[in-house]
Amino acid sequence: MNTQVRSGEDVHIPFRSGRYFCVGRDWYFTTREGFDSGPFASRERAELGLKRFLHVIKLLPEKQKMH
Repeated sequence: MNTQVRSGEDVHIPFRSGRYFCVGRDWYFTTREGFDSGPFASRERAELGLKRFLHVIKLLPEKQKMH
């Protein structure tokens, strides 16, 4: 991975811990499959978003679920 930053570029790598991470003021959640969802206004909203996502996934027929 190239870690060089060109002059004038603002590179911000988000801090990630567990399923939730923040970029600036925006919150996101990530799934085991590597899907990131957001932005959400707060961590609490991101947690609710993940709960809703998991609920929808449980409703899908088995062959339509992400692997």
